[in-house]
Amino acid sequence: MELIYRQHAVKRMHERCITEEEVEHAIASGNAIESYPDDTPYPSTLLLGHAGTKAIHVVYADDITEDIRIIIAVYEPDPKIWHDDLKTRR
Repeated sequence: MELIYRQHAVKRMHERCITEEEVEHAIASGNAIESYPDDTPYPSTLLLGHAGTKAIHVVYADDITEDIRIIIAVYEPDPKIWHDDLKTRR
């Protein structure tokens, strides 16, 4: 599946010093922790993955007809918002 990065995601990745390689590692190692089935134009998912010791949340949507994964947002989970498991919101 090809990865397509939204402009917003690329901008925030740059600001947060998160590389595409780290995003790919997070996706490969990650698990979905929330789903947003009503998002349009495609349902989206929040994934928690890791790149080395860095925890990364990736919000993505899959366009299965085109076989692409659209990366919408990428960030390191904020412990003020997420419990220690980084899967559950406070």
